[in-house]
Amino acid sequence: MKVPDTPNMTDANACWAAVLARDPAADGQFYYSVKTTGVYCRPSCPSRKPNRHNVRFHASRVEAEEAGFRPCRRCKPDAPASGERQAAVVAAICRHIETADEPLNLTELAARAAMSPFHFHRLFKSVTGLTPRAYAAAHRARRLRTELGRSGDITAAIYDAGYNSSGRFYEESQRVLGMTPSRYRSGGADTEIRFALGACSLGSILVAMTARGVCAISLGDDPEALICEFQDRFPKAQLVGGDQHFEQLVAQVVGFVEAPALGLQLPLDIRGTAFQCRVWQALQEIRPGSRVSYSEIARRIGAPQAVRAVAGACAANTLAVAIPCHRVVRIDGDLSGYRWGIARKAELLRREADQ
Repeated sequence: MKVPDTPNMTDANACWAAVLARDPAADGQFYYSVKTTGVYCRPSCPSRKPNRHNVRFHASRVEAEEAGFRPCRRCKPDAPASGERQAAVVAAICRHIETADEPLNLTELAARAAMSPFHFHRLFKSVTGLTPRAYAAAHRARRLRTELGRSGDITAAIYDAGYNSSGRFYEESQRVLGMTPSRYRSGGADTEIRFALGACSLGSILVAMTARGVCAISLGDDPEALICEFQDRFPKAQLVGGDQHFEQLVAQVVGFVEAPALGLQLPLDIRGTAFQCRVWQALQEIRPGSRVSYSEIARRIGAPQAVRAVAGACAANTLAVAIPCHRVVRIDGDLSGYRWGIARKAELLRREADQ
């Protein structure tokens, strides 16, 4: 959030809105001072709301102190925020989970964090967006992908990744990898993916589909670049040009890009971590024409402190328009980034607002 020495009305209004909401996501982005009390605070300070005319905004606590204000005794803006301390505790537990030789239960993890199991479970989920058990499972899946890439023995890779039973893993392999381990290890060999290029008013568009559903919708200026980017994801997959039926599907996607109000009902082959999938599900629930902040999405999935992770999940989305990450903006209304270009994001939002 931009906070100039003399804020313009747009910046000041965004800062003031964060103060009124006591938004913890704005902590660290700016501070505010109150001339009648002589103190400065974090945006999330629980103190009584000041009169707007007595408030100034500062880009840093040093700036506030140089202006003659002292730190508030309630929110303690000169000390690490409670959210930062809690995030540090959770980060340490995450590293412990990742290096443990055996699966750890909730009681053991809570004791290590010096918290009750109930409080620890709630805190861990609010920071990471996952329960400790789901985080451990996601880490095992990441390790498995790494091991499959370096090991010639699939069974060894499964056990090295922390799975205690190969049989149980194979039951979940489609969810974890999106395909069988042998196909994943071979770079998607023998996996048939149909794709086709099209054109729309936003440039070139690539649509790809596996037997499970649409796995990619990409936008860009250079059609060759779209193909190269897609091939890099599964270098050994069997890429098949779309037939007439598939061309109709591409036309349906193009029609949705041109007129979002039409809606897009397609089976999707969604591949991501457990956290990413939760974010993407929340994105699909945003109504056309609406804009939602990253912090609001974090709250909707039960992880209010995981704002940056939400932004990362939006950036990792490979299904343009079908998973509408273009509807997510910063808390001050700024469009932020977009995998397929900020100009396309602005145009998609404009079209939805006009319909």
